[in-house]
Amino acid sequence: MNIHGLRLFHQVAQTGSFTKAAELLRISQPAVSSQIKKFEHEIGAPLLKQQGRGVILTEFGEELAEKAKNFFAFEGHIESFIEDHLLAKTGTIHIAATYLPANFLIPKWAATFKSANEDINLVITTTNTKEAFEQLKQYKADVAIYGGRISERPEEVEWEELFEDELWFVVSPQHPYANQSISLAEMVKEPFIMREEGSSMRDHLFALCHTYQVKPPKVALQFNGLNETIRSVMAGYGANFISSLVVRDYVENNQLARVYVQGIHVTHKIAICTRKSEKQSALVTKFIETCKKML
Repeated sequence: MNIHGLRLFHQVAQTGSFTKAAELLRISQPAVSSQIKKFEHEIGAPLLKQQGRGVILTEFGEELAEKAKNFFAFEGHIESFIEDHLLAKTGTIHIAATYLPANFLIPKWAATFKSANEDINLVITTTNTKEAFEQLKQYKADVAIYGGRISERPEEVEWEELFEDELWFVVSPQHPYANQSISLAEMVKEPFIMREEGSSMRDHLFALCHTYQVKPPKVALQFNGLNETIRSVMAGYGANFISSLVVRDYVENNQLARVYVQGIHVTHKIAICTRKSEKQSALVTKFIETCKKML
């Protein structure tokens, strides 16, 4: 296969323009057009078609563009691996993390790692669970750090649990249930302030109600962000079910209070994930060891 032709096509597909692709590759626009036409002839299928003043991908072109994106991401991974091997102390680690570790664990881990490894770049992307694992499998990330629960672990992923995080019921310190022990049925009669549908904590709570056959709580207020959710509970209205990592400091400073629900002890996993059956570079190994030492 003509890799040069595939690379040119990849750039046009990514930018949506022959001109922009030519600028990035530092060659002339006619040269890009000519080489892609030659590439289309070699593979025997059209990849692009005119639409107004621009071009769009054919159906086959869209499929090839996706595979080309993964191919060149893997190429970049190989180049980084060689660079890491040769230089040992320089390079880049790409980290895909879900919301919880990205906001409450990785900042401290990254700061500690960087203080001892100034020449190593850390590129951290906060995303959802599915996308974090996709980035890892497609070589767009070297490490995925996950917090939550997952019913099925991807087969291609090596999974190392770091610790279990407790989930707490919390209210304002002035709430009648503050620091009290009550039943789940009593707890869920309270109005709850929660994030949007699809958030892991909301799913956890509703699954818990289903397991113990109690009616799910009324979601009285809904926010897209954690800070807004926490501050509304602190203001004295409603309850929340949330990771202890997020609210531990608020509880210790008496800005929030726990409610101890009888017979309920819920945890979820914090895990660090890599690709299965792949020897990790020295840089990735060093980063993982730093994280584990800080637990």
